[in-house]
Amino acid sequence: MASAAPLPAAIGTRQLRVFCAVAREGGVRRAAEVLHLSQSAVSASLAELERQLGAPLFDRVGRGLQLNGQGRALLPRAEDVLARVVEIQRQFGPDGGQLAGELRIGASNTVGNYLVADLLGGFVQAHPGVRIRLQVDNTATIADALCRFAIDVGVVEGATHRPELVERRWRRDRLVVCARDGHPLAGRALTADALHGERWVLREPGSASRERFEQAAASALGPFEVAIELGQNEAVKQAVMAGLGLACLPEIALRGAAGAGIVVLDTPFLQLDRWLSVVVHRDKHRDRVLSAFLDALAPGAAEVDVRADP
Repeated sequence: MASAAPLPAAIGTRQLRVFCAVAREGGVRRAAEVLHLSQSAVSASLAELERQLGAPLFDRVGRGLQLNGQGRALLPRAEDVLARVVEIQRQFGPDGGQLAGELRIGASNTVGNYLVADLLGGFVQAHPGVRIRLQVDNTATIADALCRFAIDVGVVEGATHRPELVERRWRRDRLVVCARDGHPLAGRALTADALHGERWVLREPGSASRERFEQAAASALGPFEVAIELGQNEAVKQAVMAGLGLACLPEIALRGAAGAGIVVLDTPFLQLDRWLSVVVHRDKHRDRVLSAFLDALAPGAAEVDVRADP
């Protein structure tokens, strides 16, 4: 009787954890620091995984490593396996009934700077065993982090334009055009012609606020001059108060004392309403922690395929 062919060596969770860390950090050195391993141990584990799979998973770019096609295909599956292992460990641990773990959230600037209490308050109170890591950046950067599986979920304003992502609508938001207090346009019912020739202080490219304003202004205003680009809403507000130009900002950023020295202009010809959305990678495993957060923030909301966006 012929003997059975030997089974291939099993891929271990340590190898997958090393692979995911290198993918997230972009190199062996940074991955080793995150994992508290030596660089040689990380390199050996990654090499063994590539040998077992019979394919390289990274392209060497300068001193860093960048996922190739094989690596990009493996990453969501590896993340899924590791998440399920953690779920099993927690379910059979001493606190199996309590939700615990870590949730990595990316928030665009409007959400991260003005809506943290609404974003996190109820969930943190209900699940004190979950540790939250919050990254605040513009929508394009948060979308990129989701596609690299560097974060678990994003809450952003505007479209991500990434077919790998699906979204749930969270709440409505409104942008407004504003000027320094005492500006000649303040207190008037304006037409689009009144804004011609004005200088604008806007957020940087990649900001959803910038994109929404450009979409609305393209048909209503035509060409306009961007005098200054700034990376934060608070910096834009300071420039407006200094009389450096008009701006388009989230209405919530100007409420109460935060809007002192700034007036909102009456611009009904600009359609500046938008949705804030909860966004996840379509291949991301919805473990108990992530599922609970999604249900708490957008209960009953259907996931929308970003590929269907116009």
